[in-house]
Amino acid sequence: MNAPRTLYRQLVDSHTVCKLDADNVLLFCDLHLMNEYTSPQAFAGLYEQGRGVTMPGQNVAVVSHIIPTHADQPMRVIFDPASALQARNLKRNCDHFGIPLFDTNDPLQGIEHVVAPEHGMILPGMVVICGDSHTTTYGALGALGFGIGTSEVEHVLATQTLVYRLAKQMRIRVDGELPLGTSAKDLILMIIGRIGAQGARGFVIEFCGAAVAALSIEARFTLCNMAVEAGARGALVAPDHKAVDYVLRHAPDVAGIHREAALAAWHALESEEGASFDLEHVFQAQDVAPHVTWGTSPDQVIPIDGHVPLPAQQGDETLRRSTQRAIDYTGLAPGAELEGMPIQHVFIGSCTNGRIEDLRSVARVVQGRSVAEGVRAMVVPGSGAVKQQAEAEGIAQLLIDAGFEWRNPGCSMCLAMNDDVLAPGVRCASTTNRNFEGRQGRGAITHLMSPAMAAAAAVTGRITDVRKLSSS
Repeated sequence: MNAPRTLYRQLVDSHTVCKLDADNVLLFCDLHLMNEYTSPQAFAGLYEQGRGVTMPGQNVAVVSHIIPTHADQPMRVIFDPASALQARNLKRNCDHFGIPLFDTNDPLQGIEHVVAPEHGMILPGMVVICGDSHTTTYGALGALGFGIGTSEVEHVLATQTLVYRLAKQMRIRVDGELPLGTSAKDLILMIIGRIGAQGARGFVIEFCGAAVAALSIEARFTLCNMAVEAGARGALVAPDHKAVDYVLRHAPDVAGIHREAALAAWHALESEEGASFDLEHVFQAQDVAPHVTWGTSPDQVIPIDGHVPLPAQQGDETLRRSTQRAIDYTGLAPGAELEGMPIQHVFIGSCTNGRIEDLRSVARVVQGRSVAEGVRAMVVPGSGAVKQQAEAEGIAQLLIDAGFEWRNPGCSMCLAMNDDVLAPGVRCASTTNRNFEGRQGRGAITHLMSPAMAAAAAVTGRITDVRKLSSS
């Protein structure tokens, strides 16, 4: 009798073409997403070897990281020569190999990890790979998603398979109910802060528990997206009725005789009773408060009522040095409070928090308020579809009237690979996923937080507990 299997092992086993050794398999990939900055070398390798793309229809490309997001231009133009070359090369390569492309001025263009699910490309049980670490996002629908390197991109294009090293397995259960005024972003920031930036290194995480089950699919995208910031190689939530409903709304081609077979297969996707995990964590949702990063790593995070740590009180010399370095970079004082810290910029967007549900939460906070004097606040929807929906719902106009910049979709200031870049010393309340040194601009300071918290910072001009703002 076979041992009970986790959801992760079921997905791996169902996609294994052959076993290479005890730790590696040749894995079939249902969908390969590409962008403009991790694909050029891979395409060059195909040309040099005289190879084609084995399954063009199971590859999709999106221009997202380098694209400008200015809203004052009827047609988007990439003025940076190097970036423009990347976009042209991607189009040329996709045209040559017959790969679908969401190009610079496609009305549905956006961030790859927002575009793919909303167009029904992600189904439960799939293996989805991309040359971008936040491919873990798709675990929200019960798909195994993970990032790959450029040489692996070439291998997938040529064979639609990948040499894959098996991961260890972790289960994170979150019991209870998230308190009012908190979100999935606060939950994952708390988890990363508790287990550390390397706490899930080498693992695929399966999230479960009452608090996870209560999350919307868009909130689960946020949860799985940021699992990589704890070092995870993947993240999964077993697909339930919410996941199935989401997929059926976005993938109308799942119909006819295939629908019932698909539904039966999706409902069977869960870890079997007695399946063994290498490591398990249990958290209580009632412990979640609005969280804000204070340092230069996502695990350098505290509740809004917390204090910047004291380097001298850290456990070992390495931790003391990293704490001091982060404090020096962010210009904070050991023991300081984050609440009330003035900010000069607010960025709302990214593959973590650029979906319609995120923008609705921002609008609820901003309603009846205005951006504080001296603050520049930007909202960048995650895709053309999100932009259109926010405009149809009146969210865009509400934000514009309040003093926000309403931008075109793209990665934008998440990683400053485009012309949305913070100046040195500017302190930014950001809904993105990373707060590394220089991530949003050389010398700029990033404080990660939820969309509602970022909105509260925008209208007050300082890091603010949104729960207090809502009750004022």
